[in-house]
Amino acid sequence: MTAHPAGEAGQRALLPNGLRDVLPPEAAQESLAIKTLLGCFGGYGYQPVKPPLVEFEASLLEGASPKMSTRIFRIMDPVSQRMMGVRADMTMQVARVATTRLAKAPRPLRLSYAGEVLRVLGSQLSPERQFAQVGAELIGSASAAADAEVAVLAAEALGAVGVKNLSLDLMVPPLVPAVLAAATLDPALFGPLRAALDRKDAAEVTALDGRVGETLARLLEASGPVARAFERLSAIDLPPAALQVLDRLRQVVELIKAAVPGLTITVDPVENRGFEYHTGISFSLFARGIRGELGRGGRYLAGAAQEPATGFTLYMDTVLRALPEAEAARTLFLPYGTARDAADRLRAEGWTTLAGLEPVADSAAEAKRLHCTHRLSGDQIVAL
Repeated sequence: MTAHPAGEAGQRALLPNGLRDVLPPEAAQESLAIKTLLGCFGGYGYQPVKPPLVEFEASLLEGASPKMSTRIFRIMDPVSQRMMGVRADMTMQVARVATTRLAKAPRPLRLSYAGEVLRVLGSQLSPERQFAQVGAELIGSASAAADAEVAVLAAEALGAVGVKNLSLDLMVPPLVPAVLAAATLDPALFGPLRAALDRKDAAEVTALDGRVGETLARLLEASGPVARAFERLSAIDLPPAALQVLDRLRQVVELIKAAVPGLTITVDPVENRGFEYHTGISFSLFARGIRGELGRGGRYLAGAAQEPATGFTLYMDTVLRALPEAEAARTLFLPYGTARDAADRLRAEGWTTLAGLEPVADSAAEAKRLHCTHRLSGDQIVAL
């Protein structure tokens, strides 16, 4: 819910582009959704951590995608005279905590988190610059079961908060590099080929190098529903390293399907944008008819120790768009002078109570003025 004030008051309430006030009842809906998500993560053994909003720039960007350095606000620490950054993503912060403060904790280490992030610019699909992230990281396991666990957890948690028509889009960032590494190809072509693949331009890929370009073009054509994707991928002559990557993908898919049989799964063998630092199976989450990603995740190497890790981040601004419109809570107006024990009993029964602070001539009119849904009349609860 966004207010549109006018005049002098409107100027005082004006916020920078991409920032907004979150008002009732949406703020309560977001708070409840975050609590539900973290509860789901806790059921799988993921323990919450809380990294700081601001930290030194060097540690904030360690292990992150190069693009992340362009997304953070920078400030000078007046104490240390060192440059600090406001976090634009929490994944690398949690990886830092895992590989430093929790370096001696038993592996695999399961951690969860929730917090606000701030970015210099929003995207075309997600113009918000400040929003809440909620996520989980599994650190210290290189297994297919770990890849599957985080994808299943993300899907189940989104279902628990009410997201419908969810789909999981799987990516394999190491696949194209494995194909290129096995080809006797001019290194100068790697960049143009990658750019053409990012544009999904099969004709340009083939034109750049006919032999390897044909293989890459067929990988492009394999994108789609998981069963069809595997059928088309099986028909492509791929080098051994690429076949190993696809074998891992099949293992992960089978584990996900066994855990969440009704989940819609698609595969994009060549997608890489936004997954540049990922080293294995990665994924994005979408809901039919909802603009933007609900979240994304995948395998990476954590911290200076380069520990095998996988995890995901959910973007609450998009998640909230996928939920039914927030409804105001049932609110019961308690006339001035209502006994304390009666009010306590009503709250214990689940009512949200709003107490009158002074006597009024018409308690029904006062309850309506305060947008209550019910009022207490003697011992009776009356709907408005």
